[in-house]
Amino acid sequence: MTSTHIRVVLADDHAVVRKGIRDFLDDDGNIEVLAEAGDGQKVKELVAALQPDVAILDIRMPGATGIEVTRWIREQGLPVRVLILSAYDDDAFVVAALQAGANGYVLKSAEAEQITSAVRAVYNDQAALAPDIARKLMAHMSKGSQSDASLEPLSEREREVLQLAAVGLTNRAIGLKLSISDRTVQGHLASIYAKFHVGSRTEAVTKGLQLGIIHLPESEE
Repeated sequence: MTSTHIRVVLADDHAVVRKGIRDFLDDDGNIEVLAEAGDGQKVKELVAALQPDVAILDIRMPGATGIEVTRWIREQGLPVRVLILSAYDDDAFVVAALQAGANGYVLKSAEAEQITSAVRAVYNDQAALAPDIARKLMAHMSKGSQSDASLEPLSEREREVLQLAAVGLTNRAIGLKLSISDRTVQGHLASIYAKFHVGSRTEAVTKGLQLGIIHLPESEE
């Protein structure tokens, strides 16, 4: 089994919360917390200087919110994935974070294993939305919009690829599942992004859920 070393910058304005998160991230073994920040301005400086693989951001921080930091990272063109780790599951926060360019959104109340899995997911360009967050987002967007009606429909194979992406499979795993090459999977994803006018897996999965094209599996618990 290959070992992936994921470099992380962690930002939260509560030192006790940061310590708790850092402890279980360090325990993972494949995740290294390079630095911590307690405000939005400091995390910008750290991200610019250290260029981590993943920035884990709280929503509400002094100096700049996690959403504002996410938007800044995208504007700077930095190759940094963003995972929002928040106490808030409000639709407005989730939608704003994804629109700003976040790759994933999970709650602080999640189990440690769920959070470390989300870090690995965004690092691998996979969707990282907690099921309850995705369902809330789907409900929030269920009314759709006039522009959705004009979106070019997905092919059956594109729907299959998007459904498998929604449960977190890598390109290689999707290819094996559908008996197609990694390159073909990439081509289908590029076509989906173009049809949905989005730029990431998370956005594509969110749009697919919104339109009812794909669905999340029922919880086994």
